[in-house]
Amino acid sequence: QVQLVESGGGLVQPGGSLRLSCAASGSFGSVDLMAWYRQAPGKQRESVAGVTSAGSTNYADSVKGRFTISRDNGKNTVYLQANSLIPEDTAVYYCTAVTFAGYQYWGQGTQVTVSS
Repeated sequence: QVQLVESGGGLVQPGGSLRLSCAASGSFGSVDLMAWYRQAPGKQRESVAGVTSAGSTNYADSVKGRFTISRDNGKNTVYLQANSLIPEDTAVYYCTAVTFAGYQYWGQGTQVTVSS
């Protein structure tokens, strides 16, 4: 079992920055992929960025060059640094972890609102 708790969301003006954190507890050593997804009102949940245990990263085209995902295995935490935020980034952001055995866990989500 892996438990995930996100933090760092909030209200930010266009062009601003936020850093989201996802703290994992439980069997973190069994986790391969950690990723961020987001879901805007009336839209499907979409992948934002991911990082494997080997350090490989991937990003959605819409956030490339603006968002950076990182992972601190010593703290069992994954971060999403979001810069140059635009209103279209407004969504609930969810952290997910996928174990080597293929089990997937989700956090409760944190709201990000980009508005002037």
